Amino acid sequence: MAKLIYVNNVSLDGYMEDEAGVFAWFPPDDEVFAFTTDLLRSAGTFLYGRRLYEMMAVWETDASLAAQSDLMAEFARVWKAADKVVYSTTLTEVPTAATRVERHFDPAAVRQLKATADRDITIGGADLAAQAIRAGLVDECQLLVWPTSVGGGKSGLPTGGRTDYTLLGERRFGNGVVHLRYRPLVR
Repeated sequence: MAKLIYVNNVSLDGYMEDEAGVFAWFPPDDEVFAFTTDLLRSAGTFLYGRRLYEMMAVWETDASLAAQSDLMAEFARVWKAADKVVYSTTLTEVPTAATRVERHFDPAAVRQLKATADRDITIGGADLAAQAIRAGLVDECQLLVWPTSVGGGKSGLPTGGRTDYTLLGERRFGNGVVHLRYRPLVR
């Protein structure tokens, strides 16, 4: 059975975006970028909320990104190779291949996808991931914690309830980023 892995970049104070809704508060770094590409390479399917999908779709729709460096070209290749499922009540069509739109998050359908997939599945977008965590579907949370504090915004992990985790591993990067790998504990 495939694992469902929540992958997210968060600030030191736990936010995935600041109060203005900005994701780009961390500087790019080749070492972290290559690590993220390798992390995503193991997945055959990406589950996205609409906003994150729209942000990531440029890896297929804007060829100038891949042309900037070998690292960016490889990330674009990995991103395009995966199937994508976008959860949205507003999107009617998508500009990327191997992508389908689902109107709502269905835990039973994701359970079935996990049971039949031959490669891991990533889930991105805090709201979508919160639904999957609450449904007991997430097998791992992999957080890249950036050494910055933004003071508020959208939390990178679910709010309004408790979830306990066990640490599976960590890695430090030269720029101060720390990758933390956790398994949610079933209560």
